[in-house]
Amino acid sequence: MPKTRFSALLSLLLVFFSGAVLGAFAYRLYSVGSVPTRGTNAAGPGHRPTPEEFRRNYTASLTKAAKLDDQQVAALNGILDQTRDEVDKLNEKIKPERDALNEKWRPEREAIQTHQVERITAILHPDQRPLYEAWRVERDRQHKLHEQQRDQFKK
Repeated sequence: MPKTRFSALLSLLLVFFSGAVLGAFAYRLYSVGSVPTRGTNAAGPGHRPTPEEFRRNYTASLTKAAKLDDQQVAALNGILDQTRDEVDKLNEKIKPERDALNEKWRPEREAIQTHQVERITAILHPDQRPLYEAWRVERDRQHKLHEQQRDQFKK
């Protein structure tokens, strides 16, 4: 008889313990967030990077891809500062009519971007220019892919 009570108590504790382990596992599985995919950050896939995050990523990526030296990175930062000032001035200029006339200003924005590309190309050594062009092509491809995913998400 004592053996029966012992095995009943042991069975009861085993069931209780296995329920606790299963509950903890289920809670952990339920409460874990999704794993961010490549190209997103911790804030989630719909999060747009801040201008500082974008600039830091842009500079780091270009520095690595085109193997820029310190002097070129400093020049790149100057170019990015100038570009930001130009875009800020343009944004102030078009602010009242931005929503209705966004397409009207696209050529000016593209001209600013083209000017930036020309200035960056000018600071590169001849052997770095193909690396920069390859980097730009890859960035454009990723940008188009991101826009397609965003458009699909909106539907």
